Amino acid sequence: MTKMDEIRAGVRKSIPEIQEIKDKDLQDKVVEAWAVALAETEYSSLDDMSGAADVDSAPLGGVSSQATHISAVAKMSMALADAFDATVGPLPLNRDHLLATAILHDVGKPYEWSERNRKRWRSDIPTYGYPGMRHAAYGAHLALIVGLPEDIAHGIANHCFEGNGVSRNLASTIVKMCDYGFWDIASRAGMLGEQIAGAFTRFAGTPEI
Repeated sequence: MTKMDEIRAGVRKSIPEIQEIKDKDLQDKVVEAWAVALAETEYSSLDDMSGAADVDSAPLGGVSSQATHISAVAKMSMALADAFDATVGPLPLNRDHLLATAILHDVGKPYEWSERNRKRWRSDIPTYGYPGMRHAAYGAHLALIVGLPEDIAHGIANHCFEGNGVSRNLASTIVKMCDYGFWDIASRAGMLGEQIAGAFTRFAGTPEI
């Protein structure tokens, strides 16, 4: 088994919701996006990444790694769609694509969190900026290079404040609500340390996640 095969197997183990994607080709591309994201950095597994809202924050109590957050957002996104379908009527969206968007919304975080990358950016901020690219933008790049559909790349690119200047598609809207909701609920439940508090006010009340 090659190193990439080990990483792919680890992605499937860390995010069991991937198996719920019915389209096998789409499922494989979701795994590949995460595998490439990890392989480009010092991380070899989502379980190596702290269960925090951002790299400089303390982990959320009970969230051992980023895999926990990804699984929670995937479950929340599908549950929200299920509730809407059951009470209002069927939503006009591809459920496999919604699930893929939820699973991949933070696929750019290994790049943004990589200490190797952060050291390079800090060494010459006038050239690189800081960070060089946030996870939403880099995640959309990863999605496209592994051949994922444009609407999923759109959802990744626009799930956080970068999407405030566009009309988000339906999947991106649901994932954004569940992603922000996860951290907001955790914050109001007292599960986040003081270090993360500023992230919820820095962008006029929009969490920097």
